[in-house]
Formats: sequence, C-alpha cells, structure tokens
Amino acid sequence: MLKDAAGTAEAELELAEGATAEDAFRAAAARWPELEPRRKSTVLAVNQRYALPSDTLRDGDEVAFLPPVSGGQEEWLRAEEDAAGHFFALTRGPIDAERLKRRVAQPQDGAVVVFEGIVRNHSGGRRTLFLDYECYEPMAIREIARLGREIAGRHAVSRVAIVHRLGRMEIGEASVVIVVSAPHRKAAFDAAREAIDRLKKEVPIWKKEHFEDGAVWVEGEWDPSIAGR
Repeated sequence: MLKDAAGTAEAELELAEGATAEDAFRAAAARWPELEPRRKSTVLAVNQRYALPSDTLRDGDEVAFLPPVSGGQEEWLRAEEDAAGHFFALTRGPIDAERLKRRVAQPQDGAVVVFEGIVRNHSGGRRTLFLDYECYEPMAIREIARLGREIAGRHAVSRVAIVHRLGRMEIGEASVVIVVSAPHRKAAFDAAREAIDRLKKEVPIWKKEHFEDGAVWVEGEWDPSIAGR
C-alpha cells in the first residue's frame, strides 16, 4: 500500500550526516505526502533488520518502510534449511503440503500437524475474487526462519517447516503451509498455532484482496516488540 501511495517501490534519498531512520521516512513523506497518514502503522527496517526510529543511518544504508503485515514442484524464490532439518521458503507456485510432511517427519515422531491458510471466497461481507501477496523477500525469509527456530526452541518438537506463497492466488488455494513434527501432539499443535499467529504480525508479507467492485490492501497489525530487534 505504501508502494501504491508513492507510485514507486524504491528510490534514493540524500540525507544529512547523522540522519536517523525516522528522518528517512520524513524525507520520503515530504516527497510523497500520501505516506504521512500511514506513519503510525509503519515499521522501519535498516539493511533488512527491524530498526528503531532513532537508529542512525550510514551512507548506502537500505531503509524499508513496512506497512502492517496481513506465498507442482515448488520453485523456491528463497529458502533456508538448517542442520536440525527446519525448513523455510517463499514460492510463487502451489505448496505441496504432503511433500513438506515427508520432509519434517522423523521416526521418533508421534504427531505431524499441518496448518494450511486457504483463500476463502468472502471478506467483510464482500465476495472475494482472488488474492495477491507481496513481501520484502530478503527480510521476509530471514524473519520466517528466525520465527520458526524460536518456536522450535520453545516447544518439544522435532522439525518445523513454514512456506509462504506469493503472487496471485485463487479461491481454495493455500497461501501458507506450516508443518510441525513432534513426539507428542500437544507440542506440535501449540507450535503450529504460535507459528501462524506470529507470522501474521512479525513477517513483512502483505495481502491485497480483489473484489467485484475493486481491490484493497489488508492492513493488519504489527507486534510492538519487533522494533529494534
């Protein structure tokens, strides 16, 4: 929605020495006044990491303005897999949940929980035609992996896989799939629930809903604890 308001996805700004991340937003809002009303709900990032408004910038820094967050054979746009077998990815193709189950299930596991976020045919009393998802790709995959590993460390689970789809999605298609394997079901359920709840508030991915009479970016809500993380 910020990109639409500014009419561009990126631009270069010249700031005074000692300028902060907040100064960068103010400079952008001076150029594109449509940004100013959205400042309260916008989170800042510097070099693909969440930042505080007071963080000082250096020459060449990449500053991102992030509105509230709402992805056959997969071709991963970006993917991370660690030594423990946790797997995280972004894709523009259909997500194969069965393949992810096979990827994470271990012989010691007594439970595999799969959550699929599905595109439904209505929202707010309006008929939905399709959805579009966009994200800040390098930061999104980093945040998905961080979130997944944190959750794996908080619950007695074996492996976690999180895959989010980007681009256009039709009714009934999965936009996100989370798979958790664990020796016992409670830990698997708890981890999967935490993963989807946090993903919606911590990862820079945005959803645009298309209706018969127009389209709108869905404005969600940031987790207030992420700034400066």
